[in-house]
Amino acid sequence: MKNRLKAIIIAAAMLLTGACAGNPTPSDTAKNEATTKSAASENESAFRTATEIAADMGLGWNLGNTMEAYQAKDCEKFTYEWIPVAGSNKPSDYETCWGAPVTTQKMIDGVKAAGFNTVRIPVFWGNMMQNDDKWTINSEYIGRVKEIVDYCMNDNLYAVVNIHHFDEFIIRRYGPEKCRKIFGILWTQIAEYFRNYPETLVFEGFNEYLGGDVFDADGVLTPQSKDDAYNSTNALNQTFVDSVRATGGNNAKRVLIVSGYWTNIDNTTSDRFVMPTDSASDRLMVSVHYVDNMMFWINQIGSEKWIEYTDSQIALLDKAFKDKGIPVFLGETTSRYPNSSFASDAEYTTSSECLKIVLNKLTEHGFVPVLWDVTDNFYSRANCTIKDSDDARVINTISAKLK
Repeated sequence: MKNRLKAIIIAAAMLLTGACAGNPTPSDTAKNEATTKSAASENESAFRTATEIAADMGLGWNLGNTMEAYQAKDCEKFTYEWIPVAGSNKPSDYETCWGAPVTTQKMIDGVKAAGFNTVRIPVFWGNMMQNDDKWTINSEYIGRVKEIVDYCMNDNLYAVVNIHHFDEFIIRRYGPEKCRKIFGILWTQIAEYFRNYPETLVFEGFNEYLGGDVFDADGVLTPQSKDDAYNSTNALNQTFVDSVRATGGNNAKRVLIVSGYWTNIDNTTSDRFVMPTDSASDRLMVSVHYVDNMMFWINQIGSEKWIEYTDSQIALLDKAFKDKGIPVFLGETTSRYPNSSFASDAEYTTSSECLKIVLNKLTEHGFVPVLWDVTDNFYSRANCTIKDSDDARVINTISAKLK
């Protein structure tokens, strides 16, 4: 792929060593930090732009229902004050509490072999966090995220790390000013921890909840006004960018992905959605989800309406972002279409056919599609292969075309 050799050289020079082989000794850690800081200084200017990175990210896959999982009992209630402890309160207890197995290097190797070039790692940072209003990320938990990021680095994959579901928890319960404070604290910690990682680590500010409902004084989830929703969305994206950039090092030039209002294409392509100002030039992407979302929910997949709607959503993204030089990151794209979602008059009648159509459309427009997947759905984490042979051929064919 474009500039791949260059990226590998940079990554090799900068990558923290020993993360997947076990815990390094203090002397090793000091040596690694000195090496990576030196490499960061030398190579920061070599970091590629968002446009160049987007062209190289290829097809992506979500490590879904894994590091973003949490004990969600009664989470919709106002009285849900904090995240319940899972099991013995170890990272693996949360990683597996929604049915996922513990992630391994072999699983990520299989993702790479299948043709993917990007892995999105959704993370619920509130797990193992003390409820003391300090918002300190647990060291064991972020260490486990690091291990998974390192699995991706070992395979020369892009890794995308975000705040996932914990953004929902915070936004529902706190006003705009405190939300900015909390997310600034969180992103400062995350960015500092990964400060010396290469450009193949990309940060995504949030998941889907920017502009989402908040609890009113009676504990009822209530929609924000459109003005408040756009204002808070824009402000939180700015906080994300400012917090990461302030940590310096490789984060001064690292590509960042800002999240749309509800990651909804219609909302996000409005001129009321404003991209953050940035101290770095051409280092921002925008994230939206599910280019054919409405057709999925009204059971029109495979129909002419589905094609027309998908094309119209792509046209909105082209006008609002692509034509202005802002890359589009489809952070969640449908991987499997169930039979119940197909139209009665569908022209395309299999999930693999529809997957091929959507991925071709998105990549032809230069977007970065990332398949949403959970355990034993699209990709088998037991066998480390794509489950359906037709799906596997779609991914292999399109990924080969993108190289």
